[in-house]
Amino acid sequence: MKRRHEEEHDNKERWLVSYADFITLLFAFFVVMYSISSVNEGKYKVLSESLEGVFNVRQKTLSPIQIGEHTPLSESDRYGDTNIKPILGIPEPKSKEVPKTTEEDLQLEMIAGEFRESFEDLIFEDKVSVERKDDWIEVSLDDTVVFQSGGVEPVDDAFPVIEKIARIMGNHENAMLVEGHTDNVPIRNSVFPSNWELSAARAASVVRYLALEGVSPARMGAMGYGEFKPVARNDTPRGRLKNRRVVLLISKQEDIRESLLN
Repeated sequence: MKRRHEEEHDNKERWLVSYADFITLLFAFFVVMYSISSVNEGKYKVLSESLEGVFNVRQKTLSPIQIGEHTPLSESDRYGDTNIKPILGIPEPKSKEVPKTTEEDLQLEMIAGEFRESFEDLIFEDKVSVERKDDWIEVSLDDTVVFQSGGVEPVDDAFPVIEKIARIMGNHENAMLVEGHTDNVPIRNSVFPSNWELSAARAASVVRYLALEGVSPARMGAMGYGEFKPVARNDTPRGRLKNRRVVLLISKQEDIRESLLN
């Protein structure tokens, strides 16, 4: 009986060995799993970005990858004698010229600013426009600002406008060309057989009154274009109104003939 009791006691404690082995293996398993799942995020991010850059970059050159320090070759090193470049069809490098702002440019910009300030109300009403070009300032006046329909003598409201123009130009020596423009509606009367004569007479009338206000006639000119330089369509009343205009072209130069030739 005593022997049987000892055997039963031994059998009851044997499972502890198996249980301890199982716990040890389970612990080792979780340690291994944790070590696998624990990744350095910083290194992973760097690796990910590097791979993404390699696979997504566009191929820009057929040149092999340089290893070590790379010194760019000069034209003479690359081709030996640079005279061979035209033979190979290699274009010469073009130097980019940056336009310089001259005193004439600054003067022209100053004049444009004075016109914008003096005619601010009419510009707001869309009856006057001031545009800066490369070599000119273009001041466009609706014919209603200066003339009556079919007339060449300025209306009463036009004289303050002419005085402002003369005041601005009296402070500068720039040449000025006055252009007359009409719409395409024919005019036939005893005074003007065509729009040519009407547009030229209007330009000459403005020049004459500017001269009376003190602007030097030697640096002014008058030209008539009739209906042949439209800025809008002539098949609508609004378009014809925009085409009937007087344009002042103020040049960088002081001589009107040089301005016309250029």
